[in-house]
Amino acid sequence: MRQRKSAIIVLVLGVCLVGLAVTLNVGWILLNLREVVLLILGIVFFAVIITGLVLNTIFLFREIRRNEQHDAFINAVTHELKTPIASIKLYLETLKSRDLPDEKRKEFYDVMLADSDRLLGTVEQVLQAGRLNEKDRGSKFEQLDLDSLLNEAIDLVRTRYNLDDSAVRYTAPSTELKIVGDREELQTAFTNLIDNAVKYSKGEPKVSVRLKSSAMNKADIYIRDNGVGIPPADLMRVFKRFYRASHPKARPKGTGLGLSIVRSIIVRHGGRVGAESKGEGKGSTFWVQLPRA
Repeated sequence: MRQRKSAIIVLVLGVCLVGLAVTLNVGWILLNLREVVLLILGIVFFAVIITGLVLNTIFLFREIRRNEQHDAFINAVTHELKTPIASIKLYLETLKSRDLPDEKRKEFYDVMLADSDRLLGTVEQVLQAGRLNEKDRGSKFEQLDLDSLLNEAIDLVRTRYNLDDSAVRYTAPSTELKIVGDREELQTAFTNLIDNAVKYSKGEPKVSVRLKSSAMNKADIYIRDNGVGIPPADLMRVFKRFYRASHPKARPKGTGLGLSIVRSIIVRHGGRVGAESKGEGKGSTFWVQLPRA
């Protein structure tokens, strides 16, 4: 809130300075119509002052927004790390202080394993975001079967959320589709997209994944959910780093890095990724297009 007030103050100050500069310059021109040389110099200096004020205001506003995004990211990561650690600690203290039946112990172990996976997933996501910025990463590209990659990602998400087969339905292609890429990176991208589809679903998740061949020797992947949808204003921004959905009902746990990582990976593999939605409450579809081998 404090940073937003600062942004408003900066914008108002910039507008006032621009208005003052315009008033002074117009008044000066009216009083010195006969001084052609001074008139030209005045116009030049006026243009320089206005340009500097506008650029300064834009720069300050962007810096304030960037700081807000960084603060939101730090808060999200802190929450994502603190919550599973606190949960694991609580269950361990319970197991240490009480003599529980085997069935209850098994339930506690399952919860702790799930929290450990969540903790590891958050750390891996942050590390992945840092690795994608490295210019020379050492490629591990190989020929991969897209059908196999998607099946692995779907199985991972089903296991993570204890879903049955009907929750995530997969439509396989009629022919084999091969691509050249990094298995680990592509697995991360597909898992993030399917995981998001489950998290943003309303009630019981109903996610459909479809893989098909398209023109120009491409492979298309569509991931559709029955979730909260995406407001039109957010469609062009969902892939930005640290961006979180503006819809109050669409704020699940996360760091705001997932879709940014997805886009970086797909672009690195020569592909494209996008999102479509008819609006809030009407679900969304994420599509990926990759060049075939």
